[in-house]
Amino acid sequence: MQRVRIAERSQWRARAEESGFRFHTIDGLPYWDETAYYAFTLRQIEQDIEDPSAELHAMAMDLVDEVVGSQQLMDQLAIPPLFRDWIADSWRRREPHLYGRLDFAYDGTGPAKLYELNYDTPTSLFEASFFQWQWLEDQRNQNRLPPHADQFNAIHEALVERFGELAAQLPPPLYFSAVGASEEDQGTVAYLRDCAAQAGLRGDVIAIEDIGLSEDGRFTALDDTVIGSLFKLYPLEDLMTESFGQALPASGVQLLEPAWKAILSNKGVLPLLWQRHRGHPNLLAAEFDDGSELPRGWVRKPLFSREGANVAMHLADGSWQESEGPYTGPAIRQAAHPLTAFDGGYPLIGSWVVGDQACGMGIREDNSRITRDSARFVPHAIIDEAPTRIYL
Repeated sequence: MQRVRIAERSQWRARAEESGFRFHTIDGLPYWDETAYYAFTLRQIEQDIEDPSAELHAMAMDLVDEVVGSQQLMDQLAIPPLFRDWIADSWRRREPHLYGRLDFAYDGTGPAKLYELNYDTPTSLFEASFFQWQWLEDQRNQNRLPPHADQFNAIHEALVERFGELAAQLPPPLYFSAVGASEEDQGTVAYLRDCAAQAGLRGDVIAIEDIGLSEDGRFTALDDTVIGSLFKLYPLEDLMTESFGQALPASGVQLLEPAWKAILSNKGVLPLLWQRHRGHPNLLAAEFDDGSELPRGWVRKPLFSREGANVAMHLADGSWQESEGPYTGPAIRQAAHPLTAFDGGYPLIGSWVVGDQACGMGIREDNSRITRDSARFVPHAIIDEAPTRIYL
């Protein structure tokens, strides 16, 4: 694994705009960064990222089956009692899921270490799937990368295939929803809607704040159409604390991601996984936080937090690093495994699972060891040999 400097494509910003990737620059700072790329060997991708992703995903799914049958585990995850039967029923009905992202610390020299699961509202999808692949093709065509350069990236094909499988399982009409003012979330929703359309599954778009509630407790669109299925790029744990969300269990709407994903989007799954798979090479030691002083060599994360917010890191040398944010409440502790610096940046691997298939990855790079919402997206390539697995 290396960070390699490379020339930017001359028209990449125009191409981004044309493809709907309008959040390539956020608040005047680059989000998409193609002044460099991360180079991997095929072995690193297949053995250190792809295979562990599939294994950890299977372990996480097994954990859901255990949690839905245990009020004690629901308590540990701080899941509100009002929603527990609804969540458990969604799992027992095997309501279908679409995608998730596992975040890993990895520097090419040892097992990738799981930082967390993003299994409810994962973003950085379009850039990992479409725009990163376009970059690879362009750089090969301009002879800046060798002709056999490849990528761990079958995300788009997997999404289209998965939507084809979901078509018969989602009650119509299907709506795609996110916060109306979030350009990034709206871009992700537009991309997923396009993937669904390519699979023959039609869906409309509605801002989540425009969804209504009928007198009989059904969720409705602006024209009072009852919503049958809702892809919502909005945290389930937030919905469960809002008056709008109180109607979810009796509403009859089928969510994508399903209600049972509230378990896997909770950082409490990290100590639960560790308890069941202690010593697994891809897991970090983790435990539920007891509120005492954080010892050296540990990181504190709230159960419900996103984009690196409210993380406290007490490193083995006694140094501290903390990030700000709005999240409070119960937390977990995880053994510190700091990201390795490459040319001044700290890369975090995001490994994508669509359905139950590990199918691609993206890299977010920050100037800090805590990956925040201001992190850059940097592309990757497999360049050392012709691939044995083809990622089209």
